[in-house]
Amino acid sequence: MHPLFADMPTTIFEHMSGLARELGAINLGQGFPDFGWPGDVIGRAADALRAGSNQYPPMRGLAALREAVASHYRRHQDLDVTPDQVVVTSGATEALAASILALVEPGDEVVLIQPLYDAYLPLVQRAGGVPRLVRLTPPDWRIAEEALATAFTERTRLVILNNPHNPTARMFGEDELALLAEACVRADAVALTDEVWEHVAFDGRRHVPLASLPGMAERTVKVGSAGKIFSLTGWKVGWAAAPPPLIDAVARAHQFVTFTTAPNLQEAVAYGLGKDEAYFSAMRAGFAAGRDRLRDGLETAGFAPLPAQGTYFMTIDLAASGIGADDVTFCERAVREAGVAAIPLSVFYAEDPVTNVVRLCFAKTDDVLDEGLSRLRKARALFA
Repeated sequence: MHPLFADMPTTIFEHMSGLARELGAINLGQGFPDFGWPGDVIGRAADALRAGSNQYPPMRGLAALREAVASHYRRHQDLDVTPDQVVVTSGATEALAASILALVEPGDEVVLIQPLYDAYLPLVQRAGGVPRLVRLTPPDWRIAEEALATAFTERTRLVILNNPHNPTARMFGEDELALLAEACVRADAVALTDEVWEHVAFDGRRHVPLASLPGMAERTVKVGSAGKIFSLTGWKVGWAAAPPPLIDAVARAHQFVTFTTAPNLQEAVAYGLGKDEAYFSAMRAGFAAGRDRLRDGLETAGFAPLPAQGTYFMTIDLAASGIGADDVTFCERAVREAGVAAIPLSVFYAEDPVTNVVRLCFAKTDDVLDEGLSRLRKARALFA
């Protein structure tokens, strides 16, 4: 076994969700919704399972889905994407893995923005890449020009950007994206943009893809996820979109990772991506209502929540809430003694972690949120 994986602990999501199951706790930790999936999309998958092919679809994905992804991005984000620039993958994480394996050679430097989604760093290291870290801090979580200047060198090959950002719930501003784009162009680096939350944006914000900025269309691999768009995280249908030769390299790696993805789910996602704007607006409104309910309840209970601009997540500043414990201690005691699971933000750092912030998921029904809030009040009392 490679030592990188032999020494790697179970992910924090599995750890906290396992404790939630074992202890009967309310799980506000792992980011899966318990409402919001569209019945017509599920119906299309069921119909395709009965009536369509259940054999290997094309390695790059069904033609219908590749066309749907390209059309969706032209319509919603004004990106000039064609079906031959799309590869369908078994979830966005597989798209990320295939892209990193395809684009990173041993010794290449990869710029990572921390806190970072937990898959990025081990995938980069397994490909032989050398991580260069840009550290974000609360309460604003901004990308600073000085930090980029330090992280980018003549050896930079790839930069990975997650926007909207998990775990901070930030949507990076156009000024920050411009700084990142300029750094990529100067370094002649490729951008791998994890934009799975592109439709889960609140308060009238519109997602700005990095590929739309000057000089970036030809050097960006854009990753998307049906699981996040349609609240169907278990389907594991994702995609990568990029110009040749980038997408051709990703496809060659993909063929030796999962090769292909369930055809009936691809058929259903192709249908779903063609839904009108009313669906996407209603989806955002539903999650925004959950965000507001959780935020208001947290503030009433004396917590200090940080702004949540996108994703399913909201963070709490423990120090600003008058809680002196670190995030890991708070989360362990909350799940074991108060019956509510949260995620410590420090686990999203590769080095020099922020230790006073925890992450909650608000993509839950009202009754789950209300019970979770009741238990969070109990957790707060543990540290009085």
